Amino acid sequence: MSFKKDLTKEQLYEGVKTLVEHPCPHVHLSQQKLFTLFSVAFQFLLYRATKQPGHYIIRIEDSFLADKLARKAKDETTRKFLQRILVPRRLTYGNATFHLDYFNLSTWGTTKDLPKEKIQGAVIVKNTSNNPLIDEGDFRHVDPENMQNEAAKQLFGEQYYLTSLMEFCPRTVTIAFETEYQGTEKVQFPFIEDEESMGTGVKVSSDVEWDD
Repeated sequence: MSFKKDLTKEQLYEGVKTLVEHPCPHVHLSQQKLFTLFSVAFQFLLYRATKQPGHYIIRIEDSFLADKLARKAKDETTRKFLQRILVPRRLTYGNATFHLDYFNLSTWGTTKDLPKEKIQGAVIVKNTSNNPLIDEGDFRHVDPENMQNEAAKQLFGEQYYLTSLMEFCPRTVTIAFETEYQGTEKVQFPFIEDEESMGTGVKVSSDVEWDD
């Protein structure tokens, strides 16, 4: 079921074409339209999957954000695909296989052992909130998941959810607002307005959904 706020076919085509033609293998989408950016990034991954068979990773900060994207992405195909992959976290599409995991390493069971040479692309989505990935202020009660994440940070750095992929993944698209990533290049789409002004000195993020 499509919604009136969905992206047009022309906008999706324009966004995917921009990513396909961009020379940098690792791009960062930093505009404030999270659901719009995810639709474009995912459609880019689908397009690449038709040209480059192999494994594709969708890495979202947590399951709550994944569920939200499955409901609010800005095109019907993306919503349906994400809804179908949420539970099995693995889905075949033609000659490609898509894998869903989260920032917690405990969810990387389907992706950590994939042949690195067969991974063809990844989309990484960080929540728009500025909350830290895990609570670093108190490790007095460290559970196994946090221990895994802490070890990964020591090995790959604070942004291990991306940097651990950049070493071998030929194309990554990272969606994150107000976060900087070394080794990536920012891409912006002209059909997205970053901010809307409401009155003097007041600005409201364009990702606000007044209908909610």
